[in-house]
Amino acid sequence: MPVGPSSSAIHFHSSAVSDPSQPTPRTPTSITIHPVALFSILDHYLRRNESQDRVIGTLLGIRNGNEVEVRSSFAVLHSETSEQVAVDMEYHRTMYELHHKINPKEVIVGWYSTGSDLNTYSALIQNFYSQETAPHPAILVSVNTGVEEGQEAGVSAFISSPVGVYPKAENCVFVPVPVDLRFHDAEKSGLDLLAGTAASSTSTTPQPVADVEILERSLLSVSSMLDRVLSYVQSVLSGEKEGDKAIGRYLMDTLGAATEDLEKSGFNSSLQDTLMISYLANLVRSQAEVSARLALATAP
Repeated sequence: MPVGPSSSAIHFHSSAVSDPSQPTPRTPTSITIHPVALFSILDHYLRRNESQDRVIGTLLGIRNGNEVEVRSSFAVLHSETSEQVAVDMEYHRTMYELHHKINPKEVIVGWYSTGSDLNTYSALIQNFYSQETAPHPAILVSVNTGVEEGQEAGVSAFISSPVGVYPKAENCVFVPVPVDLRFHDAEKSGLDLLAGTAASSTSTTPQPVADVEILERSLLSVSSMLDRVLSYVQSVLSGEKEGDKAIGRYLMDTLGAATEDLEKSGFNSSLQDTLMISYLANLVRSQAEVSARLALATAP
């Protein structure tokens, strides 16, 4: 899609010919993005050509009313010069067809771009994706990698609004939209591990973290959360703080489920299995030490 900055391409509006029986698409007011999509964007940026200032790609997810949930993404080939921008639309559509066969529930919700510069070319690409997501508006997720001097790493989301009596593709305003990171419970431990590795002074050392260390971190985290809950409950009981009914119900449901597990002897059985494994490991180690000493004693 080679388009120059002086192009007079028409900015299409899906509402020009609308079906009264169809519900009016809602403008996104909240965007959530999953870590998998962010990691894919960062991986694309790290693998870019040296001549590329930024990379772009397609965002896939689901819509729920005025909320858009970005679940995955894939890279799209493109090139930019001072005179034109070119996007490989055939590659984009081929990749989407392959992805749609695997995840039929995920649809195109917009596109992503690295860096913080939203220029005329960004408006042209936004116009292309607006046609792909019609009648719903396309979203833009801008990922600032933090490599530019004076720029902090972060994620921003935008939707576009046409400007002028006769809007052109390159004439639009990007309106910010709140964006949040959403992850599943199974992904939290991995994200905590990555965050801890990044903050470590030895993060460049390619050494895997031991399972015991991961378990220790998890136990310390659980212990800290229990201390916070206990402090909150004691403050409410003493009258220092007014209790929140929603928090009370959540604690009751959580602790009630934990109590039921204890009554079913699930914890005891798991503890017995752990003790048995520990006992067998110590037994094997002791036998190995005895064998080594006998070998040394009988050696000539």
